[in-house]
Amino acid sequence: MSYSPQEKAAYILPILENEYGEVTTELRYRNPYELVVAVLLSAQCTDERVNKTTPAFFERFPDFFSLANATPEEVFPYIRSISYPNSKAERLVALARAVVKEYGGELPREPEILQTLPGIGRKSANVISSVLWGAQVIAVDTHVFRVSRRIGLAQGNTPEKVEEELQKVIPPSYLGRAHHWLILFGRYHCTARKPKCEQCKFMKVCNFYMERQETQRAPS
Repeated sequence: MSYSPQEKAAYILPILENEYGEVTTELRYRNPYELVVAVLLSAQCTDERVNKTTPAFFERFPDFFSLANATPEEVFPYIRSISYPNSKAERLVALARAVVKEYGGELPREPEILQTLPGIGRKSANVISSVLWGAQVIAVDTHVFRVSRRIGLAQGNTPEKVEEELQKVIPPSYLGRAHHWLILFGRYHCTARKPKCEQCKFMKVCNFYMERQETQRAPS
């Protein structure tokens, strides 16, 4: 039996909700400034590493104003253990200066405006606005991209296309939470190299699982 993307979403979302409940980002933060910094640092880096790095960073640069007055060379020692520290130091300073100059040190709420700031792309803008203000958007990272395509919630070949498709099949009230659920599911269950398909509750609706079964049944 085949299922539409809408039917798949209706099937898996209650299961994910029951499994993970009310969840949010694993990045540690206390205010919008700290979340923005953590999100920028987390690009191609683990949340665990970011969380180990940010306490000293926030003690030295506690807000946009202090960061805007710094140089990338001053920032670098505090993030040297993060991936791509040189470029991220430059982006952090540029971001802080833009927020101070254009918005008086207050982070704008709209995802479209956030995307215009240095170092913040579409995915990061959606994460920030969803986590901080409950915006009904879904950020598509590598986990969300992989899981959505495997199950068949989306077929797009780019994060933007997958985001567009997910917006159509996931109810608005679920979007922000679904982002975190799919990340957790992809990070710990539907992994890139060795997905735990035989333990999965989505076998009957998952394209990836059914394709694997057909391959295994095919005569050699």
